[in-house]
Amino acid sequence: MKYVSTRGKAPVLDFDDVLLAGLARDGGLYLPESWPSFSAAEIRSMRGLSYGELAARVMRPFVEGCLSDAELAKLCTESYAGFTHPAVAPLRQIGHNQWVMELFHGPTLAFKDYALQLVGHLFDHVLRKKNQRVTIVGATSGDTGSAAIEACRDRAAIDIVILHPHGRVSDVQRRQMTTVLSDNVRNVAVDGTFDDCQDLVKALFNDGAFRDEVNLSAVNSINWARVMAQIVYYFAAGVALGAPDVPMSFAVPTGNFGNVFAGYAAKLMGLPIDKLIVGSNTNDILTRFFEGGVMKTDGVVPTLSPSMDIQVSSNFERLMYLALDRDGAAVDALMGEFRAHGAMVMPQGAWTAMRQVFEAYRFDDEATLATMRALKRSTGETLDPHSAIGVGAGLKSHSSKNTTVVALATAHPAKFPDAVEKATGIRPSLPPHMADLFERPERKDRMGNDAEALKSYVRAFTNRKSV
Repeated sequence: MKYVSTRGKAPVLDFDDVLLAGLARDGGLYLPESWPSFSAAEIRSMRGLSYGELAARVMRPFVEGCLSDAELAKLCTESYAGFTHPAVAPLRQIGHNQWVMELFHGPTLAFKDYALQLVGHLFDHVLRKKNQRVTIVGATSGDTGSAAIEACRDRAAIDIVILHPHGRVSDVQRRQMTTVLSDNVRNVAVDGTFDDCQDLVKALFNDGAFRDEVNLSAVNSINWARVMAQIVYYFAAGVALGAPDVPMSFAVPTGNFGNVFAGYAAKLMGLPIDKLIVGSNTNDILTRFFEGGVMKTDGVVPTLSPSMDIQVSSNFERLMYLALDRDGAAVDALMGEFRAHGAMVMPQGAWTAMRQVFEAYRFDDEATLATMRALKRSTGETLDPHSAIGVGAGLKSHSSKNTTVVALATAHPAKFPDAVEKATGIRPSLPPHMADLFERPERKDRMGNDAEALKSYVRAFTNRKSV
C-alpha cells in the first residue's frame, strides 16, 4: 500500500514512512493511494472475532508490504490486552434501534486509546526495525495528550512533548498528562486555544530543517495511523449489529474530524453506513459548513465539552480531497484561502456529495446538560458531555427513525465530573487505577503562542542527554 498527500506535492510513501512522517512535507495529510474494500461475505466472516483479531483483519490492507500478518496480529493483541472490558468496545442499547458504543475502556478512559495504544506499539516496531528515534510533538484539546503519553511513556526511541491550551482542559484531563513524570515526557500549557496549539505543531513540521534536526513525528490525528486504527470500531459495531445485512448510521461528537472521518473510511471499505451524524457544541464550524457549504471560523468559545472547542478541523482536509476527486491542487488552493481569510466556499458539487452522507447538529451547554439529564432519567446511562452531544445528534437525526443508530461515547464520565454532577446530581468516581490522580505531583511548563520559543524548548529537551 502506498500513500499520497492531500495537496499532491509530497513524495509517495509506504506505511512505515507515513507513520513516522505524520504531516506530509507539502503541509497536506496522507491517505491511501487506493481504498481496500471488503465484500459482504468477507464482512460476515468477521463475526465472532475478538477485537484484536478484527483489528488485524480490517487494517491488514493498509500495512501491506511493511508488516507481516503475524507481526500485525501480535501488535493488535498486545495493544488491546489491557482494556478493562472484555468486549473492548461494548455496545449498550438505549432504545429499540439506538445504541451507544462505549469507547472509554482503555488506560486513559477516552476513545483516543483505541488508536494510540496501537500507534505506540507500531512506533516501537518500526523504529527498532529502522534503528531510529523520533521526537513527537502533539497538540491536544484534552484526550489525545494523555492517551499519547500513556502509549509513548518510557519508550527508549521516543521523546514526546504535548501542548495543551492553558486553562481549557478539565482538571482530570490535565492531571492525566502532567502527573506522568517519565524522563521522555514533557507537557506545555500554551497561552491560547487548541487551534493555536495545533498551529504551533504545524509550524514545526513546516520548518524542514528543524523537522530533520529532531526527527519530528506526530501522534495527532494528522497521522494516518491514528485514523486507520479508528476504522476498526466502526466495523466492530457494524458486525455486532448485523452488518452487512443491516444498514446503520453513526453519530459522532466531533472536533478535529478524525473520528468521524474514520467512519467515512469504513463506509468506503464496504461497511453499509447510511449517515454519519456530526455533533457539535457552540463551536459549530462543522455544523454551519454542512448546513451551508461555507467553512468559516468564528472564534473559540469555552464550553462544557472542551475537547470539541475547535474551529480548525484538521482532518476535514482528507474528506475535501476525496470529494474533490483527489485534486491536490484544488485542496491546496482552498486551504490557502481558508488560512488567509478564515473562510472558504466548497464547490457546489463536492458539498452536495458530502451532504449525501453527513448530517450535523449543534448543542450549546444548556442543551448538552438537558441531554445528559434526560438520558440518565430514561435509560440509566451516565454520559460525559461530549458523548451526550453524540447521542443527542443521533436522536435528532431524521435517519434515526428508520435506521439503527450507534452513537460513539468518547470519554468516561469521570473525566468531566463537574458537568456530570451539574446535569445529574451524581459525581462520578475515577476507576481504581486513577483513584489517587489528584494526589500525584504534576510537572508542566507554560509558554506563549510562539513557534520559535517552542523550537528552542524541543531542541533543549531532545539534547538533554548530550549536555
